[in-house]
Amino acid sequence: MNELDVMQVSWMDMEPHLRDIRTRVFIEEQNVPEELEWEDNDIDCVHLLVKKDNKYIATARLLPNGQIGRMAVLRPYRKLGVGSMMLQKLLAIAAEKMQLHNVFLNAQINAMDFYSKFDFQEQGEIFDDAGIPHIRMKKSL
Repeated sequence: MNELDVMQVSWMDMEPHLRDIRTRVFIEEQNVPEELEWEDNDIDCVHLLVKKDNKYIATARLLPNGQIGRMAVLRPYRKLGVGSMMLQKLLAIAAEKMQLHNVFLNAQINAMDFYSKFDFQEQGEIFDDAGIPHIRMKKSL
């Protein structure tokens, strides 16, 4: 994938682009209610924004408590390694810059295998979040 740029950005600087991707993936595609998607804590998160050929195509975030979330890749760019690149960068930020000892996420059930490849371990029971089955997964750094 040429011209792929995984950038660490702030919510204040790139909010319109972050919102656009999350709206398209979570609200429009996965039918997540809009009121469940937007939270006040976005301002405090580390955000990644991926750009390819002058288009913003993916995003993810890391909360100060070590929770990874809102990983979203626009449909035409899935299965190309974009999610893996974002996750690797978030893990490096968590370990090196934030000095965290572990991270966790609430994985959609259909994404469990993806996170397992990065040594995330399932914790607890499957639960519903916005009408989508999830499971908590944790990784030691």
